[in-house]
Parts: sequence; structure tokens; C-alpha cells
Amino acid sequence: MLDWQDIQIFLEVARSQRLTDAARRLGLDHSTLSRRTRRFEQKLNTQLFERSTHGYHLTEAGQQLLAHAEEMARHAFEAGENLTDKNHQLSGQIRLGVTEGFGTWVIAPLLSLFCERHPGITLDLLALPRVVNLSRHEADLAITVERPVSPGMVISRLCDYRLRLYGSRDYLARHGKPAGLTELGRHRLIGYVDDLIFSEQLSYLEPLLDPAVVGQPGPHFSIRSTSVTTQHAATLSGAGLAVLPCFMAETSDTLDSVLDDEVEIVRHFWITARQEQRRLARVRLLWDFLREALEVNHAFLMGEARELVMPAP
Repeated sequence: MLDWQDIQIFLEVARSQRLTDAARRLGLDHSTLSRRTRRFEQKLNTQLFERSTHGYHLTEAGQQLLAHAEEMARHAFEAGENLTDKNHQLSGQIRLGVTEGFGTWVIAPLLSLFCERHPGITLDLLALPRVVNLSRHEADLAITVERPVSPGMVISRLCDYRLRLYGSRDYLARHGKPAGLTELGRHRLIGYVDDLIFSEQLSYLEPLLDPAVVGQPGPHFSIRSTSVTTQHAATLSGAGLAVLPCFMAETSDTLDSVLDDEVEIVRHFWITARQEQRRLARVRLLWDFLREALEVNHAFLMGEARELVMPAP
């Protein structure tokens, strides 16, 4: 018979793929976890992991066990929630993963109202320049810039947002406003680090920088960063022109958009949760609050208003 503690250890190592990360999450030391993992394999007389300097990766047998272990974990979680009646209480913890800029400039201010309404709920906001992995249980809910394709998820389009090309008034006074895309080759640009970009939805500048259009000497990036917040700060300081979300740039009195007729980009945010998490009352509550709050802020997200508004009580 399988030991539930062994299954929990197996799941955490499979999700983390690194023994040090799994040990930290489980509250065990590295050597103890290594011994427990090998002992579990010996008990089953089956190798579950391929070990290398790159981490722990499941063998075919490990993949087969993972499906059963995930199902066991789901039933255990739901049983615990039902027995304690927590799924009917407006209390507990919710972990929300969201992209860095959207999380900082839009979601965090809106959540202040949610926290006032529901003081029994604790929110962990993971505002990161990467995609939060729900399959590894990094969060209960995720807001992403592209539609997830993972099975077993509840997925909904959350809202649209607009981006434009911006420069600081100081930069534009020193270098002039470009009259068209053909003049971008004479300007300094700010953007993402190409090989570290976490979503193709963030490749805003590439379609605008056709060498046949932008002319000579060609585009020059003064600063590139994996963080849109850093790009925003660099634009404010006059380092160059950047494509920024309107919900960030329009709140500043020192940034002006340029080439509005030629540079208008619309993207979407998606909200996702695992099916078992979506059934919890507190998670549904946050899901519905975010949809309501972002619907009333459509104009702000599209660059047609300069202030975020709170939904009515």
C-alpha cells in the first residue's frame, strides 16, 4: 500500500524538478528528501526520476504515477475543504499570479477594495515577469497575456488593454518627435531582452522595426530589460522611446504618446484556475470581483481615461 507522505514527497519533487526547491517547500533538508525519494523508488522497485545536473525529471513510470498522485492530491484537498466547511466560508488564503506591470499598476490597487470587503481572506499577490505555473500549484489563480492551453483548467478572457509608443517630454524636446515609422531608425529605443521574453505577445517592437521601413542607421536600443516596470522607469528618465501599456504610461504627466496613427497595439488578459480551486467560494469571489472591477475600468485599460476607478459597493 502506498504511503500518503511518500506520495506528497513524490508530487513536490515532480512539480519542482529540483530537490532544493522541493525540500524548501516541504520543510525538509536536502539529504533527507533525497533519501526519502530513493527509499520510495526502492519500495516500488521502480525508477521514478532521471537525475542530472539540470534537476529531477520523471521517467515513463514516474509519469504514470504522477497522474494517479495528482488525482489523490485533488481528492485529499477537496475532502479537507469539505470536512472543515472552508469552501463555504469567506476566509482563508488565495494566491494570485499576474504579470508584473498589470499586477503592480492595476491589480494591487483594486485588491485594496477586495481586502476591505473580505477581511478574513489573505491574498498572496505574485506580480512576476514570467508566467505562474498553476500545474505546479504555484498559485490558485493566474492572469496571463496569452490563453493557457493546459488541460483541467477553467479559462476566461478577462479584459483587453492598449499599448502605444511613448517618450518623455524631455527626450522628445531633445530629439524631436518622430513623424513616422521611417524615422525610428534615428531614435533610441527601450524594449525587452529578446531571448528572455516569456511570451510572444510581448514582442511589440519587432513588427514596427522592418529595416525596409525604419531606414538608416537602423534601430538602436539604449536599454533592454525583462521588466516592463524598468522599461517604464527608463522611459520616464528620458532614455528613449518604448511601447508601454496605456494603464502605466497615461498616469504620468511627463510621458507623451507618439505615432498614434501607426502604433496602436491591443492585447488581452486571461484568467485561469484549476477546476478544483475554481469551485472554492473564496476563489470564485475573487474571480468575479476581478471581472467586475476590470469591466468598469475598460476606458482606463484602453488609454481613454487616466485614473483607475473602484467598482461600486
